[in-house]
Amino acid sequence: MSDFLLEAGRKALLLELQEASSLPDRLDETFVQAANAVLNCKGKLIVSGMGKSGHIGKKLAATFASTGTPAFFVHPAEALHG
Repeated sequence: MSDFLLEAGRKALLLELQEASSLPDRLDETFVQAANAVLNCKGKLIVSGMGKSGHIGKKLAATFASTGTPAFFVHPAEALHG
């Protein structure tokens, strides 16, 4: 059983590495536009998301805030509610 788990873990990591290695080729002008929007932000950066993207958004907002870009997370349903 442990050999099976080790092999499954190795296959999963190799697949993730393969996909991650193709990420630089996927960057295009939209990356530059998004980066410039963040860099040129005059106020606070508002990050929003729901579900898994909400969890990632919370992490992004915390990372931006801790590295000098004022940012906070707003759940879209709460933003809609008021």
